[in-house]
Amino acid sequence: MSVPPPPISITIHPITEKTKLEYIGKDNRGMSSLKTTRRLDLEVRSPVPADIDIANSVEPLPITDIAESLNLRPNDYDLYGKYKAKVLLSVLDELQRCEDGHYVVVGGITPTPLGEGKSTATVGLCQALGAFLDKKVVTCLRQPSQGPTFGIKGGAAGGGYSQVIPMDEFNLHLTGDIHAITAANNLLAAAIDSRMFHEASQSDKALFNRLCPPNKEGKRTFADVMFRRLQKLGISKSSPDELTSDEIKRFVRLDIDPDSITWRRVMDVNDRFLRKITVGEGTEEKGMIRDTGFDISVASEIMAVLALMTSLADMRERLGRMVIGNSRNGDPITADDLGVGGALTVLMKDAINPTLMQTLEGTPVLVHAGPFANIAHGNSSIVADKVALKLAGKGGFVVTEAGFGADIGIEKFINIKCRYSGLVPHCAVIVATIRALKMHGGGPDVVAGKPLPHAYLTENLALVEAGCVNLARHITNTKAYGVNVIVAINKFATDTDAEVNAVRTAALAAGAFEAVVCTNHAHGGKGAVDLGFAVQRACESQSQRLNFLYPLDIGIKEKIEAIAKSYGASAVEYSEQAEKKIEMYTKQGFSGLPICMAKTQYSFSHIPSQKGCPNGFVLPIRDVRASIGAGFIYPLVGTMSTMPGLPTRPCFYEIDVDVATGKVRGLS
Repeated sequence: MSVPPPPISITIHPITEKTKLEYIGKDNRGMSSLKTTRRLDLEVRSPVPADIDIANSVEPLPITDIAESLNLRPNDYDLYGKYKAKVLLSVLDELQRCEDGHYVVVGGITPTPLGEGKSTATVGLCQALGAFLDKKVVTCLRQPSQGPTFGIKGGAAGGGYSQVIPMDEFNLHLTGDIHAITAANNLLAAAIDSRMFHEASQSDKALFNRLCPPNKEGKRTFADVMFRRLQKLGISKSSPDELTSDEIKRFVRLDIDPDSITWRRVMDVNDRFLRKITVGEGTEEKGMIRDTGFDISVASEIMAVLALMTSLADMRERLGRMVIGNSRNGDPITADDLGVGGALTVLMKDAINPTLMQTLEGTPVLVHAGPFANIAHGNSSIVADKVALKLAGKGGFVVTEAGFGADIGIEKFINIKCRYSGLVPHCAVIVATIRALKMHGGGPDVVAGKPLPHAYLTENLALVEAGCVNLARHITNTKAYGVNVIVAINKFATDTDAEVNAVRTAALAAGAFEAVVCTNHAHGGKGAVDLGFAVQRACESQSQRLNFLYPLDIGIKEKIEAIAKSYGASAVEYSEQAEKKIEMYTKQGFSGLPICMAKTQYSFSHIPSQKGCPNGFVLPIRDVRASIGAGFIYPLVGTMSTMPGLPTRPCFYEIDVDVATGKVRGLS
């Protein structure tokens, strides 16, 4: 029999309206160690104003002050204006002997289309730890895509009085990382079509003469990247003139099968009319017509590479081994086969460094990478987390967010990201709302852009209690990894004490370490202080061991089925196409990679309308694809779109600029 939780209490802490830098000794590099204490004069109003209005009302600290609070030296970062900087990865080498801080991951229950405030809770927790509990803390967030920002979801800087600022810069161009990904992705796409065009219209000799032209002295040389293809072919010769006619043919002819090409062009805009296109229609292309399409930029494998690489050298290797399709003989064709791996790395060389920003209450934030969680692994970068853990140091905290519900975000955080990083989280936070739990308990549909039905605005204990089965499964699944779980109840004004207590009772019965009420959207860091205390207790009692859901040395199907079982599925059904792909990837030697399920975020199952905690369903795998450079196999569950569309009334209707002040209006 579970013990009922104590009565709800929200601790409100006093605010000192000042900023100071306090000397606390020397760091491991012999530098003066400083701690920033900032208490903003946040004019908390009710109802809470629009996010952009709150963000515009606060003047950020110079980013050099935020850097100084982390003991970063001027040569540790590059400035991008007054309020942003790129932290250089050389910091990792300098701090490699420093102890790491506590590592916290934030996920959520299965969300409504409105989102449940996961980013807001992440930021609020860090504001509480840094600005109220005097802990050294760094927030690690993904960079949002401009597609949802201008489309249906809005930005991802948090919300209310728990935001990253400058909010408009965070949600728009930031430091250009997504633009770099777009450019690199499309360079590779152009290289594919160009290579097929030239191979179709030239002899082996003509191709060889153009790929390895003689210099003024009549001597041919290989470009450095060509040695990667030669090694793949088992050719150890160092001079083009040494190649036999057969070796020349194998070297110059990739013989790409057009039907096998998986690489598509990208852009960071929701544009449904580019989901399927035809290229090669021009008369100069000599009939090289094929069907392809566009994905949104954050769905590019290059984004996943950015999130999972651990160094510049590692990124170069991952970009070079990205597979774009197969030859007609069934051999995988890589970016390095096309000779473009080095050029991709050059386009990405600045994007490799995380961007330093700040919260409304002056705590530091590292923003880096932004892979979608339903079609990719949905976590910010490994290098941002590693840099943050060194900067936070022993006794400090790093809080990173995993996309969508824990069934997607935290599962991939553990089984993909932690596998590659070697890092072990000390605590997991699962964010829940009464609104979402009512929906999972049988409440009416929640539709973005429409008023909430009456059931969500008045007390309904029956719906809440019925919906807690969704929360319970997320807790059970996350605890199975060996991690303490804190439930953060994101409290809205319409939620009653009885409803909140019902959630806390269910969370504790399901095995949560603690369940805490949060009001940081309305109050900033002071509304998440109890969450901060709970996270601290959970981290201090964590055993530092991690249980993966599956080993890597089993087959692709066995891994898929292990994940499906965690969703509640009783079986997995594979399409004929999926069966062939699994057989092909196994033959090509890729079966040892982890699995990244591409699945709807709105249900444990593949059907978005199946709420709560579905069981006994058959999970359909319609296709299986591979991100070899990033390092995972991704099965497509049901129908998944990699290019969102715009709704009838997109968010861009509200977005404009105040021409008198230059400030952005209408971002959410």
